[in-house]
This record gives sequence, structure tokens and C-alpha cells, in this order.
Amino acid sequence: MSPSTDDADTVDPRAVARVRILDAAAVAFMRQGFRSTTIDDIAADLGATKGLIYYHFRSKFDLFLAVYEEGMRRVRDRVQPHTEGSEDGRERLVAMSVAHLHNLMSDLAYHHVVHQGVRAKDSVELKIRQRDALDALNEHRRGYEQLFRDVVADGIADGSLRAVDPSLAARTLLSSLNGVDLWFRNVEGQSDAELADLATQVVGLLIGGLEARGGRHG
Repeated sequence: MSPSTDDADTVDPRAVARVRILDAAAVAFMRQGFRSTTIDDIAADLGATKGLIYYHFRSKFDLFLAVYEEGMRRVRDRVQPHTEGSEDGRERLVAMSVAHLHNLMSDLAYHHVVHQGVRAKDSVELKIRQRDALDALNEHRRGYEQLFRDVVADGIADGSLRAVDPSLAARTLLSSLNGVDLWFRNVEGQSDAELADLATQVVGLLIGGLEARGGRHG
């Protein structure tokens, strides 16, 4: 979440500037890809100088890593609260999936950067330091996927989901959710409530294949 600007006395201007840079970089990386994006491009989108960006990040790759990390933090913050509770596994999986998809729609640019990071892990152009940093973030992403595997396993155990391989189910579900970025585009004036409703509709279509037959949700 971006720092609040409601109380200028309590907001760190450096934190505000950093978030502005991350937001602009995410959009630029989504639009042009990491390789084709320059610091000049990001600075122009910000209406700032390159010096502001280099004050916060020592290189374009470090900025890319920060965008990736922020994207993962935002989606995990939305999803993790739904992993536990009194609901059965299916109900929690639905809530997690809606939260994940709502985040994708709200922070589409960050979502694209995370996927660029996943694909870049095998690039021969990466230096050792860069590869290690990217590997650490990809490990964080795998931990995020584990949240879904665990809840699928809970659903199988409580009978709300049919007996399937939890890893296969989680990967298939997340791939389907992430595939929404192929057709979804932000529409000017679209409210957060409308995004949440669209996410709920899509998740309803996807979760059906995992439901236990003859269960109360079937």
C-alpha cells in the first residue's frame, strides 16, 4: 500500500518518492519490457530527473528487483489473511483466488514485472549478484504458491475439494488466474467494487473443477 499523504507531518517524503518511482517503473517495464526500458523513460514518466531515481536505486536492475519485491508484497498482503479461518478449504481457496485476481487487476503493471522476473531467471546476461537476487525473489514467489497448495490440501482433507494433487491443482489454478492478464485491461473510471465483482465471477468459473462432487458446494 502506498504511504498515506493525509498527514504531511507523519509521512516520510523519501518513502513517498520511492513508491512513485516504483509505480512509474512498473508501468514502464510492463509497457516496454526490462531490456528496452531506460532510466530516462522512467524519469520522463515521473516528470523528474534521473538523479531522483539514482538517489533511491543504484541501477536499473536494482529498481526492477524492488518493483518485483513490491509486487509480491502487495499480493501476499491481500491473499494471506484468507489462508486461515473457520471456513472450509474450498471457501478459503475461493477467497484467496479472488484476492489474488483483484490484486492482479488493481496492480496489473506489478503483476507483469513479477512474470518478467520469473522468465528472466535463466538469462545468460545476468551477473552472479543479479542472478542470486532474482533467485531469492523467485523463492519468495514459490513460498506464496505454497499458501495455495496448503489450502487445497486442507480442502481435500475436509471433503470440500476433490482428491487431486495439491501441487498440480495450485499451479493450474494460479496459471489460470494469472492468464487473465492476457485480456484484462484497466478501464478509466472502473471502480474497485467492479474489479472485485469481476474477480469473483472469474474465480467462480475456475474453482468449479476442484469442487468435491456431491458436496454442499456442488
